Amino acid sequence: MSQPFVDFEDVWLAYNDELLAEGNFAVEDINLKVNKGAFVAIVGPSGCGKSTFMKLTTGLRMPSRGRILVDGAPVTGPLKISGMAFQASSLLPWRTTLNNVLLPLEIVEPYRSNFKAKRDEYVARAQALLETVGLKGYEDKYPWELSGGMQQRASICRALIHEPKMLLLDEPFGALDAFTREELWCTLRDLWEAQRFNVILVTHDLRESVFLADTVYVMSKGPGRFVVKKDIHLPRPRDLEITYTPEFTDIVHELRGHIGAIRQSAPSANA
Repeated sequence: MSQPFVDFEDVWLAYNDELLAEGNFAVEDINLKVNKGAFVAIVGPSGCGKSTFMKLTTGLRMPSRGRILVDGAPVTGPLKISGMAFQASSLLPWRTTLNNVLLPLEIVEPYRSNFKAKRDEYVARAQALLETVGLKGYEDKYPWELSGGMQQRASICRALIHEPKMLLLDEPFGALDAFTREELWCTLRDLWEAQRFNVILVTHDLRESVFLADTVYVMSKGPGRFVVKKDIHLPRPRDLEITYTPEFTDIVHELRGHIGAIRQSAPSANA
């Protein structure tokens, strides 16, 4: 078997030494292997540790126990090979759409050192990305001139501009209306189908997870651990019509049942 791209080996995390001494963990006993190019989704009740898992994956948090490898190398700090997008687009209001997308190339090496010399090349790359997500003609618009869906498209372009090997998405479409959210599912699907970077998506939307992912993991209430792994065997490429089929809704109902059982279990002090 080929080496997994993301490999969690018995990972536990307490937020500080005092909590560690008390055995009070935010996430515990995380073992996860994700193959190169795979799309996985993490679902679970609020407070279960989904966002903490993302921080561990990107090196923004170091585990208290265990080991994390990404692309064959131990994670010892923030990863340069990953891009991130969140529920809030966090576009800088004083920068145009194009300049917001270019921002990572201005601050992350090795792009930063070459930014002036290669600016035209980087601008062309950003324009191509924006065209791919339907934002051609909006390069000179400021965030307040864009709809919420447009802002999130620009945010995803910004996360991908440095051509990362892994994209981490933390509730990226949660604040959008249902129609815009589904449009962006298709945008993300097409970007991933074209480039096959790894994706880890944290979401509360079970339909979203089943539509987009190869595998869905369900986390328990805090301390978070993976309690269900569901491989999604729906054919690709997927279009929105599949979300109305019995096969699709059966998977969503199965996952909802798992999460409902977790929510009804005894309350946790860490939830």
